Amino acid sequence: MAVNDKEFLEYVVKALVDNPDKVKIDRKVDEMGVLLTLDLDPQDMGYVIGRRGQNARAIRTLLRLVGARNSAHVNLKINEPEGGRGPRAGASEADTSAVDDLKI
Repeated sequence: MAVNDKEFLEYVVKALVDNPDKVKIDRKVDEMGVLLTLDLDPQDMGYVIGRRGQNARAIRTLLRLVGARNSAHVNLKINEPEGGRGPRAGASEADTSAVDDLKI
């Protein structure tokens, strides 16, 4: 039985978040492989990302395994909610000005 990568991601993410009805996943296939784009409630971002990104890293690892079973390369993009996030707590003004100087 082949596991559908989109259904798998939806199952995992909905189990982690407080607002499962706001989870939306878009699936695109191109020559690079499969791209799953995840949109969710801004309050649930922390649950999906995890401390230091450990949850997001684990989800991506599992998706690679699902993709390997289906002979596909699967990538996950987590869309940042509207308004984005502010500077990290404890970030000094020098840290933010150094980033501003890069003009990326």
